[in-house]
Amino acid sequence: MSKIIAVEHLTLDGVMQSPGRADEDTRDSFRHGGWAHRHDDPVQAEVMGAHMAAHHTR
Repeated sequence: MSKIIAVEHLTLDGVMQSPGRADEDTRDSFRHGGWAHRHDDPVQAEVMGAHMAAHHTR
């Protein structure tokens, strides 16, 4: 059986909405889109990419 690994971008106050782009999701007048990119970590991205590539199955 395969594992499912999920990475969630969540602020300390519980916001999960629109981490990618400022205009990604403006429901209910949400004005803080794109918040996750300010906190990108290139080392974490490299490690996660290597892990996903090593464990990729079809």
